[in-house]
Amino acid sequence: MTAKEYLKQAYLLDKQIQVEVKELEQLREMRGTIQGCSYGEKIGTNPNINLEAPFIKTIEKIWEYEKKIDGKINRLVDLRSEINTAIEKMENSEERLLLKYRYLKNESWEDISYELNVSYRTVHRIHASALNNFVVSE
Repeated sequence: MTAKEYLKQAYLLDKQIQVEVKELEQLREMRGTIQGCSYGEKIGTNPNINLEAPFIKTIEKIWEYEKKIDGKINRLVDLRSEINTAIEKMENSEERLLLKYRYLKNESWEDISYELNVSYRTVHRIHASALNNFVVSE
């Protein structure tokens, strides 16, 4: 795994979590919808019919989805800590700072340029150097 692939893991996992949180919000909205009722007389009821309210299944799915997202959030916290530890081992403080801004805070190149008080080109030069000097943890 290259240094860039290793560092980008947290960013990608964070984006996956964001997408799943939006999906969870949609499930929660669906939970509140009212399903149609039948007021007609039932003749010859089947004993195998599930009498559980339909929204129970939705609530169970929401709960399963929340557990899945919580697991990914825990993984993200661990991954960010691992990446931060690896970045801290670097000698050059400017490279460390740039990698933290980019891969832990997900800052844009323009924002990093402003924060480091260097040109846009210099940010990319520092980034290339940082990737060359970064040691991927096993």
